[in-house]
Amino acid sequence: MARIVMKFGGTSMAGMERIRNVAARVKHVVSQGNEVAVVVSAMAGETDRLVGFCREASALYDPAEYDVVVASGEQVTSGLLAMTLKAMGVDARSWLGWQLPIRTIEAHAKARISDIETGALIAAMSSGQVAVIPGFQGMMDDGRISTLGRGGSDTSAVAVAAALKADRCDIYTDVDGVYTTDPRIVARARKLDMVTYEEMLELASVGAKVLQTRSVGLAMKEGVRVQVLSSFDDPTQDDLPGTLIVSEQELEDSKMERQLITGIAHDKNEAKIILTRVPDKPGAVASIFSPLAEASINVDMIIQNDSKDKEETDVTFTVPRADLARSVDLLESLKDQIGFYRIITDVEVAKISVVGVGMRSHAGVAATMFRTLADRGINIEAISTSEIKVSVLIDEDETELAVRVLHTAYGLDADAPVA
Repeated sequence: MARIVMKFGGTSMAGMERIRNVAARVKHVVSQGNEVAVVVSAMAGETDRLVGFCREASALYDPAEYDVVVASGEQVTSGLLAMTLKAMGVDARSWLGWQLPIRTIEAHAKARISDIETGALIAAMSSGQVAVIPGFQGMMDDGRISTLGRGGSDTSAVAVAAALKADRCDIYTDVDGVYTTDPRIVARARKLDMVTYEEMLELASVGAKVLQTRSVGLAMKEGVRVQVLSSFDDPTQDDLPGTLIVSEQELEDSKMERQLITGIAHDKNEAKIILTRVPDKPGAVASIFSPLAEASINVDMIIQNDSKDKEETDVTFTVPRADLARSVDLLESLKDQIGFYRIITDVEVAKISVVGVGMRSHAGVAATMFRTLADRGINIEAISTSEIKVSVLIDEDETELAVRVLHTAYGLDADAPVA
């Protein structure tokens, strides 16, 4: 008997027919003698609808009240799935985030899980009851509902798996695994049998929609074995061909052939901010980014122009598009303190990234990227790198073209030889 956490995303829960399919899949796993906890997302599109209401109520809404509104989507699906399981003869109950509780810290709308109390949960699962848990939500120290940020249900699932010491965390999505890039853009994208935690973390952080960044980081930290599967396969099929997220050591032990580049990711949820004529002196950059960090706004690419002949410089950086209004409002309030001239923004940009642990031992990866984009007339507006990733900022209209030509350039097409 194994203890398994099953997580189902919004497309898997989009309507009662799909919820019944999820219930059938859960029933099959339970029938094999496993202890099961299920973590669910809101129905596809529901969170966007609720966020829209929040923005209509106030452009600069109170994050605590935002959490109250958007957490309701997962509450609905957890209750509906528990009802459906019971109708199928499976003992089940829903556990809301505050009932376990799932304790969280830091900012509303971007909370982080600090602890999950599992005593009652383990007792219920040991008795054969399926626990249905709404993802994305928890409870702050003051008792108020909190949410974990978009895609937070993946983090909820991994955290529950870690707290329960589960044998496996199966994450069901609308795709049957992790691909070398988005197969909707590149028809010849290949499904990967295994990906390391580190590669998946980079892919998730730069736009791959399969798993949420924090969930991968948590899985790596806690050693949670994660499997990505499709929720649209036969629910009674035992040998599902998904993608395993594993340690680099496990990948090496599997004797699988290592590729130079694992995948190409893109992200259209970026916004570029330029602060012009910033004083070129010690502390100027800190006066920009410290307040943004305190407001829990993540800054990605940063460029500061060299100003040897002047006492001023322009500072360019990117933030999530959803945080653009808050970022501009905050920086405008600090204009006199920072000393910049004006703010220029651009939301018609996209980030393209190439990822692979093979970069550590191979030179020329970035050069191949720059040359390939230049050959197709695609201009690079900003660059950032890590040990296993190179990212560039380009015009949003050229996203699909950039992904396709890079996928081919690195030999990732399904009919291409392994690089």
